[in-house]
Amino acid sequence: MKRRELLKTSAAFGLIAAFPRTTDLLADPASPGWALAPADNANPLKPPASGSIPVAFLISRGAVLIDFVGPWEVFSNLMMGGRMDLFKTYTIAETLSPIQASGGMKIVPNFTLKDAPEPKVIVIPAQSDLSPAAIAWVRNSSKTADVTLSVCTGAFQLAQTGLLDGRSATTHHGAYVDLETAFPKVKVVRGARFVEEGNVASSGGLSSGIDLAFRVVERYFGSYAAEQAAFDMEYQGRGWTNPNSNSVYATARPPVDGHIYCPVCSMEVDPATTVVSTYSGKKYSFCSGQHKQQFDAAPAKFLGAAK
Repeated sequence: MKRRELLKTSAAFGLIAAFPRTTDLLADPASPGWALAPADNANPLKPPASGSIPVAFLISRGAVLIDFVGPWEVFSNLMMGGRMDLFKTYTIAETLSPIQASGGMKIVPNFTLKDAPEPKVIVIPAQSDLSPAAIAWVRNSSKTADVTLSVCTGAFQLAQTGLLDGRSATTHHGAYVDLETAFPKVKVVRGARFVEEGNVASSGGLSSGIDLAFRVVERYFGSYAAEQAAFDMEYQGRGWTNPNSNSVYATARPPVDGHIYCPVCSMEVDPATTVVSTYSGKKYSFCSGQHKQQFDAAPAKFLGAAK
């Protein structure tokens, strides 16, 4: 049973009277200006006068569950003024064949690239490489969408569209260097929970996508709506209120209790297989020969302050 159904059922029996529901706290949608009220935040998005905001989740083989299921729950469970259909969520893929996502879960997409409804929000999670047709779909659909989001290394797929050229973006902390290398036109921001620029936005890894989704709710309906959505979901994170809250990932991770981390991607290194470089009299261990080469080419780049 979905959370909204649980709350509706519980309300009918008076089981949740002990705590405030969003439907009690927010204005009635029939009241003047409810749907058109500007969001009380910077960089607002305008919700439609009626109907739902379509949110498309573009998925392919290996799609990381939390990257899209986390934002899916934020959008699909938002309740305001008695309405539970502010957003309409659906998955898109090249075909309707089941997709094996992370952990082996199989998902049957709702639509194909050819028959999907026109989205106003596009979400691209980390996954295997998208096909040229899928990249073209993102590029074209973004022209009429309010915002296009990437989560984690979904930033690589978004960058393939060219939509991040000359713009700032972030990704999983272990992929900062790889994103910079693969897409030099992208201004990679380290230590950011999420980054917004124009009609595109990107988040850090995994759970960061949940905060970016709450931020989109805030842009459409204001901070109070986002606060209530987080309250209803029992989400105690505050990352959506502070885009710089991933600052712990802005610099190289130092050794802790005998654990060694690659200075390029911050992943833990296996002492039995590591490759090593020496810089300024200090040894550094790497998870791969490729990252060793990148470090050797510009050591200060990985040991200095955040960009």
